[in-house]
Amino acid sequence: MTGRANCYDYEALLSCARGELFGPGNAQLPAPPMLMIDRITSITADGGPAGKGQVVAEMDLNPELWFFKCHFPGDPVMPGCLGLDALWQLTGFFLGWLGMPGRGRALGVGEVKFSGMVTPEARLIRYTVDLKRVIDRRLKMGIADGTMEMDGEAIYLAKDMRVVLFS
Repeated sequence: MTGRANCYDYEALLSCARGELFGPGNAQLPAPPMLMIDRITSITADGGPAGKGQVVAEMDLNPELWFFKCHFPGDPVMPGCLGLDALWQLTGFFLGWLGMPGRGRALGVGEVKFSGMVTPEARLIRYTVDLKRVIDRRLKMGIADGTMEMDGEAIYLAKDMRVVLFS
């Protein structure tokens, strides 16, 4: 399978956004500025608590990022939906990495909890997506739990994220 490495740098993620990593018509990441990931530090088919796969990724933060300028002017904070979207992005990336065909779309999430905020003083976001179920039949779907850490502290928790691939 094309692109089955265990880590990916920013250039590889941009290649995925252009539809080159998994091939035309298959899973893609969004392009900047909606790409909320700078690198995938680890991806395994049998990792995570359920042994169904795990993706760990990071995003470097700086006060000049676009969302700090427009989300609550005078009270800059990263929109929570962007962190959740990054977790969905990684779930879809995982399905493409497994070699499943089709374009990815988020279907929903069972539960989301925010216990902190990403402010311009933060330096690093770490995302962890733990696959709980991977369906590879006519329906191609991943069900996963995800966490987002800011500077080492878990601040977002998403349970039962669902991402599907369709032709």
